[in-house]
Order: sequence, then C-alpha cells, then structure tokens
Amino acid sequence: MKKILIAFALLFSFIAPVGAQNYDQEELININVYEKISPAIVSVEAQLSDGISEGTGCIVSNNGLILTGWHVIEGAKTINVTTSNGHTYKAKFVAKMNDKRDLALLKITPEEDLKTVSFGDSEEVKVGQKVLSIGNPFGFSNTLTQGIISRIDYVKNRFQTDAAINPGCSGGPILNTTGEVIGISQSIYNPDHNISNIGIGFAIPSNDAVKFIATVDKSKI
Repeated sequence: MKKILIAFALLFSFIAPVGAQNYDQEELININVYEKISPAIVSVEAQLSDGISEGTGCIVSNNGLILTGWHVIEGAKTINVTTSNGHTYKAKFVAKMNDKRDLALLKITPEEDLKTVSFGDSEEVKVGQKVLSIGNPFGFSNTLTQGIISRIDYVKNRFQTDAAINPGCSGGPILNTTGEVIGISQSIYNPDHNISNIGIGFAIPSNDAVKFIATVDKSKI
C-alpha cells in the first residue's frame, strides 16, 4: 500500500496544474511581444463622404498622440479611435507627412496615461529577419501575424514583408522580436485589387516615422 501511495505521489508531481501550458521559444517571443505592444495599438475609423475607412494606429505619447496612415484618414469628416480596452475617443487631425510617405498624426484626450510603442532603428533591418505585425484586418481588432522581411526597396525606401497585412492594417506596426517598431504598414500588392493578402505587403521604415513625429510642435497639440 505504501508503494502504491508513493507511486501516485510521483505521478501527480509530474502532472502540470490545470491550465498550465509549455511554450517553445518562438511562441514565447510572439506572446511577449504581443502582450507588451498590443495595449499601445488602436483601431482607427474615419467617416468619409463615401463611407468608412478603417485602419490601425500606434500610440506614440501617453497623452494620446497617435501615428497612423494618411490614406486611412484623408478626407475624413470625423475620426474615431478605439483603444485596446474598448474605449472609443473622438480624434483630431494633427499633421501629415508628404503623400509618398503616407503618415499622419492624430490626437485623442484619454482618461488616463496610455501605453506607448518604442521605435527601433530601421537602418538595421535585414532581409530574412523575423517580424510581427499587429493590426485590425477587416475589423478584427488587435490581430497578430508573423513573417519575415522579404525585400528592402531602396528606390522607394520601403520594406517588403510576407507577414499578413490586410485592409484595416494600414498604420499598424511592423515589429522586431524585441517589440520595437521598425516599420509602419502601408499597403499590399495583389492581382485582385487589394482585396486580399497574398504575402506581398509594404511598410514605411520607422526612422521616417520618428523624423516626422519630431517635426511636430507638441506644445501646440
């Protein structure tokens, strides 16, 4: 009887608690980056004269300054921003970069300090490195995808990635495995007029975004 009890004790000592899960190293990277960055990502909804434009934004200051894509909000009558906790705010347009760079800044007035993204050096980006993307494809908020940097377009100064970027992801971050923003999702290329993703997406380098943000007089916001 004593031997049976010892055997049962040993057996239960190797059984993981209910709900416990073992993750491999790559899964842990994805989980850690998502949990770190997703609170700093918002959905952007712009009311245009001909309908709704949806995109993604990155919170760049804890008092509500948000980076997004200019084409997401161009011509907007009103702009709503929804944070990861479900709070929706009216946003005001602050500034835009030139059209080729396709970046814009919005401002909301949050009820409390917000989580913010941090930027990495896009000059250090290499073809083949793993990247993660967080966005709101087709309205599915805070969606995580992964891929690699597929190509660097030095002529147009943008990154190509196979991380899934779909309508609604524009303005969202392309992240390295430490959770730094190294690019801003801009567009996709495919033969069905940008309806779906086939693994060719483009992002604006983060250094361009950092330079743009630095040109804005924060005291006047």
